[in-house]
Amino acid sequence: MTNKQKELFTFDKREPIRGYPELRWAGKRPFTGTSYYPAQLKETYGTDTDGWMNKIYWGDNLQVMSHLLKEFRGKVDLIYIDPPFDSKADYKKTISLRGKKAESDTSTFEEKQYGDIWTNDEYLQFMYERLILCRELLSDTGSIYLHCDWHKSHYLRGIMDEVFGANNFKNEIFWHYSDGTAPTGAFKRKTDTIYFYSKTQNATFNEIRVPCLNPERYNKIDEHGERYFEDGHHGVSKRFYLKDGMIADNVWSYITDNRFRQLNSQSENRKLYNYPTQKPEALLERIIKASSNPGDLVFDCFMGSGTTQAVAMKLGRRFLGADINMGAIQTTTKRLINRAKELNQALPLAKNVSPSLASMEREGEMSPKATEGVREVYYTGFEVYNVNDYEFFRNELEAKRLIIEALGMQPLPDNNLWDAELDGRMVAILGINRIATASEFEKIVANMDICALSRKQGLNPTKPVEKVTFVCMGHDPNLKPMFLEKMESLGLNIDLEIVDLLRDKKDLRFKRESDARIVIVDDSDATYSIDKKTKRKIIKEVSLKRILQIQSFYPMNLLQKLSIEHQDIEDWRELVDSVLIDWNYDEVTFCPTTLDIPDKKDLVSGKYEVPEGAGRIHIKITDLLSESWEGTIEAS
Repeated sequence: MTNKQKELFTFDKREPIRGYPELRWAGKRPFTGTSYYPAQLKETYGTDTDGWMNKIYWGDNLQVMSHLLKEFRGKVDLIYIDPPFDSKADYKKTISLRGKKAESDTSTFEEKQYGDIWTNDEYLQFMYERLILCRELLSDTGSIYLHCDWHKSHYLRGIMDEVFGANNFKNEIFWHYSDGTAPTGAFKRKTDTIYFYSKTQNATFNEIRVPCLNPERYNKIDEHGERYFEDGHHGVSKRFYLKDGMIADNVWSYITDNRFRQLNSQSENRKLYNYPTQKPEALLERIIKASSNPGDLVFDCFMGSGTTQAVAMKLGRRFLGADINMGAIQTTTKRLINRAKELNQALPLAKNVSPSLASMEREGEMSPKATEGVREVYYTGFEVYNVNDYEFFRNELEAKRLIIEALGMQPLPDNNLWDAELDGRMVAILGINRIATASEFEKIVANMDICALSRKQGLNPTKPVEKVTFVCMGHDPNLKPMFLEKMESLGLNIDLEIVDLLRDKKDLRFKRESDARIVIVDDSDATYSIDKKTKRKIIKEVSLKRILQIQSFYPMNLLQKLSIEHQDIEDWRELVDSVLIDWNYDEVTFCPTTLDIPDKKDLVSGKYEVPEGAGRIHIKITDLLSESWEGTIEAS
């Protein structure tokens, strides 16, 4: 372990306040410190603005935020999170081939993005620890918005009170949207809850005005032809103008698109990015405008498709983002590349109008304080980091297979409890790319045949009845004694070993199954002139070009899924979401300058002219499952 990894951050525990209740749950553990986790810079897009590059992190957000404490403790101006709701559902996205729509049942092309299934107590501990880290990252003028729904909102309010202080509660915002679910025997559910807390009483807040919902009330016209109504308060009459709109309250039933249509609970961008639980940009625009100013730092540690980051970029804010799902990182990267391209093209056209002001005028919302004296600055450059070497674990099922192969274990494909066996030890591979939790241990205990083990233990009371190995990527050191204590309470003597790949097998490497064939070929390009007498074309000039050509691409996981459904692939490009190329790769950080990211139904080119001065060329091909193949080829 390096010196950096040994660094420990501690934070004060808020003592219970007399007269205020404190939420309790089974196994509630105090969270008063965390270790530093290293991050590895993997990719860079664009250039810095005023010395700043936005940052995206792939990893468990507990470890990501522990990493961020070193540089950003007390420096984040706004946090928005849309965490798991404990909805007891798996969220998936539908996979369609590029260039054509798969004709079979779309459910066969659904790829799981993440599961939202928890034991109640573990969910509360999960949120408790992450909210404490959010508090530590917030500046004294910062605020946090937590997005939730009816599943756990009542518990989360109690945790927020404990972590941030009940006196720092600002609003319980109700977002009323156009769609909703209709449970049997109950009213239709058409609202989400957003809890708004500040770090201190000095938080940034900009008044937001929205279009008037009852314009007929403005029944008077002044000398300039402007509509208004008069209202008296304490004997003083005041004019309220239609053009000024009305001050937004805590019921947001008028989150609309550019045509003032009420948006649903997902997103107007859902068709573009096809990411489950994605929220509308208009919702994030209101939050970011209200609680930050241009140049401020915005953070979302449950990033998903990157809506928070895309809106922050559009509004001239700096941002940080994190997600444990590789699909989220790929989707966000592609989205931010496109957003940066849009903004960089629009910037020369802007005339004395800031990006945030222009956006507010388009959306029909105004925030005067947030636009006063702002500069025309977009922070479009961003970097992608891995936290804790999550390099090779992109697909959980594939990762389990690779771990079993790399550690020389015997797979047990038909066993519902154990993944493999190694030297007489039963092996369970716990969550990939996340810290092993008590709930995963509890699931194993719940599925063990306790009666059979008890009978076996009775035959040899002093010897271990079972030898068990858990393989994980990070874990709470308290989990082993907790598991053994549980087994002891059941009268079982278990020999438990925990193999932590991040701690014990840091240099473990796995082969990639996907493959591609890439060549560089010479090509000629001729220009012609027309002979005036003969009217024939005459070659005027011939130039030689070198072309990098992707001849084939085999994303094995995706091809396996498609083969089950007997889908025919006519062109490898139907399987590709994007191609990125760095023409001078330094073997450390990927800095692509060729970005082939076509529209949803279009195909990538597959052929790219090699620029002068190209050296070591690194290519990244991302498939429709957001899994990537990367390879390097020499230009010479």
